[in-house]
Amino acid sequence: MSIFGGTKKKEKKAKAAVVRHARTTKTAHGIAHEIISAPWFSEKALIMTEKGVYTFEVPARATKAMIAGAIKEIYNVEPRAIRVLTVPGKRKMMRTKRGIGQRAARRKAYVYLNAGDTIQFA
Repeated sequence: MSIFGGTKKKEKKAKAAVVRHARTTKTAHGIAHEIISAPWFSEKALIMTEKGVYTFEVPARATKAMIAGAIKEIYNVEPRAIRVLTVPGKRKMMRTKRGIGQRAARRKAYVYLNAGDTIQFA
């Protein structure tokens, strides 16, 4: 027995890129634009677009499958995965007698695309 390995290591084979698709549901005609309200433009969202992750504002009742179907219908791109989160409303000072007000909570969806797929906003 040798200390530094008497057996040769096997070479790993290169795996082909796996194309994945999120679960989708078919939406009624014209409903897709109600599900995808608008793209979410922030500094973090614009940085993530370089990595193939796009951010959209969605209504509170929208599910991942509904969002995936709407993305497929509007942009003709099959999403790989979708993550949905609710951004809580902030408490802000108001310049009135009421003092403090509450901004509305919003919901956004991160849409992950397969390598090579892109979405054009303009």
